Amino acid sequence: MSAPKPQGCPAGQAQLRTAQLFLGVQAPAGDRDLRRFVDQEVTPRFPDGVTVVDGGGQWKGSENRMIREASKMVLVVLPAGGDSHRKVEAVRTAYRSKFKREPVVILTPPACVTL
Repeated sequence: MSAPKPQGCPAGQAQLRTAQLFLGVQAPAGDRDLRRFVDQEVTPRFPDGVTVVDGGGQWKGSENRMIREASKMVLVVLPAGGDSHRKVEAVRTAYRSKFKREPVVILTPPACVTL
């Protein structure tokens, strides 16, 4: 079985990739600390815009037990070309280091985008 052929985007839209970073947030200072992190680490790397969405997540930690916590999804439309992958990985590394967090899931699906 072969992979399906990619569909073209509708007129007026460009096919780009998005980066979706799923970040666990600890209370009580979670929102304030995350806003500061986005301002210092994400915005300088992706100055054209970023969206932060509230969520809730669960994952199995290193101790093999289910952990449920508040989370945020940071969504960025990645510019064509350049070193976007490196920048996304730098954000991931910075988040894990700063907040001592195990999971930072990244998805980079294609998207048809109108800017």
